[in-house]
Amino acid sequence: MSKKGTSNMAVFRRIMNYMTPYRWAFYSAVVLTLLGLVSVLRPLIIGEAVNGYIQGTKSLLKEWTDLNVSADPKKGFFFWIMMMIGILLFEGIVQFLRTYISTWLGQSIIRDLRAKTYRKINSFRLSFFDKNPIGALVTRVVSDIEAIAEIFSQGIITLTADLLRILMILILMFVINWKLSLLVLIPLPIMFLATKVFARAMKKAFQQERSMVNKINTFVQEHITGMSIVQIFNREKIEKRKFEELNASHREAHIKAVWAFSIFLPFVELLSSLAAAIVVVFSIYALSGDSFNDKAVGEIFSFVMWISMLFRPIRQLADKFNVLQRGMVRAERVFRVLDEDAFVQDEGKIIPDKIKGEIEFKDVRFAYNEPEYVLNGVDFTVNAGETIAFVGATGAGKSTIISLLSRFYEHQKGEILVDGNRIEDYQLDALRQHIALVPQDVFLFSDSIHNNISLKNPDISREQIVEASKIIGAHGFISQLPGQYDFDVKERGGMLSVGQRQLLSFIRAYVYNPSVLILDEATSSIDTESEILIQEATNKLTEGRTSVIIAHRLATIQNADRIYVMEAGKIIEEGTHQNLLQQDGHYAHLFKLQFSQ
Repeated sequence: MSKKGTSNMAVFRRIMNYMTPYRWAFYSAVVLTLLGLVSVLRPLIIGEAVNGYIQGTKSLLKEWTDLNVSADPKKGFFFWIMMMIGILLFEGIVQFLRTYISTWLGQSIIRDLRAKTYRKINSFRLSFFDKNPIGALVTRVVSDIEAIAEIFSQGIITLTADLLRILMILILMFVINWKLSLLVLIPLPIMFLATKVFARAMKKAFQQERSMVNKINTFVQEHITGMSIVQIFNREKIEKRKFEELNASHREAHIKAVWAFSIFLPFVELLSSLAAAIVVVFSIYALSGDSFNDKAVGEIFSFVMWISMLFRPIRQLADKFNVLQRGMVRAERVFRVLDEDAFVQDEGKIIPDKIKGEIEFKDVRFAYNEPEYVLNGVDFTVNAGETIAFVGATGAGKSTIISLLSRFYEHQKGEILVDGNRIEDYQLDALRQHIALVPQDVFLFSDSIHNNISLKNPDISREQIVEASKIIGAHGFISQLPGQYDFDVKERGGMLSVGQRQLLSFIRAYVYNPSVLILDEATSSIDTESEILIQEATNKLTEGRTSVIIAHRLATIQNADRIYVMEAGKIIEEGTHQNLLQQDGHYAHLFKLQFSQ
């Protein structure tokens, strides 16, 4: 077996593993599929009705079942009509149940798979998101997983039903008239060859189409998020042309699939009509000669109907095969995400009720892409309850330090200690429970102010949020909003100003009562009036807890217990504000530049 075949089979087996909790649904669908094969008897019944009660000949089914219904022709004919109606009703009920159960099975499986994929993505360290577009991950979680459901609702079960139906039709045809059956088989080799070519073309077309969908999702997500940049720099026409090129490529990939369908389906209809014509012509020839059979007319009716029933599933085999191929291709993409070894290792056993907040970095070295190290042997110590600050040029490594402390990334060399224990020895959730981060770019969900502060933590009450808002100094502006704490801030907090969003992030950190507080350039992009409010909030928030501040404006860190100056991933100066000014070094130079402005 080729590697591609082995891979497809491995993917299929893995998908089937998710079916294990719902075996009863799968087996029920299989049983209903078998029961649905009663539909192949319809042409036989019609043929027997024609022979027995239209022509008045002896019924084959009467021979098989010894049913004495020919004494009264009207009664007998009514019997066959009622049998036909009964089969149709039974077939309809079975088809409804099979469709419902197989669809329920597929949706249940993708519910579990989507939840697992989302949990997996939540566990990835930030470096994974640095290298993988968000739009591509959205495609994996939404549309790719949705295609897997079709494997069960429209793929494997219906494909099995079609194959069994084809087999039963062929058996019945050979039992009734083996000569006509051989004539029907004449176009089948051509049919199977065309199906194989079609399936290969469709697989390639679907792969191209999925690739283009992935690119379009990524493009749209990025450009809607960055729409302000597009408009400010008058990039609308340029980006429009880029999107039109992507859209045109997607259309071409989709048209290839449509083109294959547009050739294959008429070709199948042609072969089906050819088989029916062969049967009819041969039968007419037989009726006009010595080969006349008193059951020939009914057989012609049966065979013409069977030909339609035979070629329809054969035609659909390619479609069902492509449903499987499409589901397999997308499942393989989803499994690549599930197989990613990009999550933060969480093998720690320490689960502290409270941490003091002592932090120590020992010769820590870190690189986003080795061997280009961003931190080159960083050493510093923070005592419990102290406030320290990091300053330096962009790219000096300041924000990387807090990312390592929060375990968003894993350092390659050195040690990071919290309360004397290696940071890896803490259970990840337990560690982060005692650390709060106020980022430079505050992210708010499209939800109420209350939920954005509490993050839907049931242990945080409205009274706690209101009290914290008053302490931080944000209760005034919140009270003036429609709905107050129930005000919907919309996507990314677009209904609030930068300063207001920043204040909400301070409240969020305050109500979680962390032992270690991290402020990442919290005042770098706000106005002077908001900066005063933020500075007051900072003083209240840092009181009594270990605080690490990444500062752009040096005026906000003058009261820090210790200031570290960084350059090229190293600490080049440290001391209090006054000590660093007296050293007349890099910090003093930065301070003079800012205050001279």
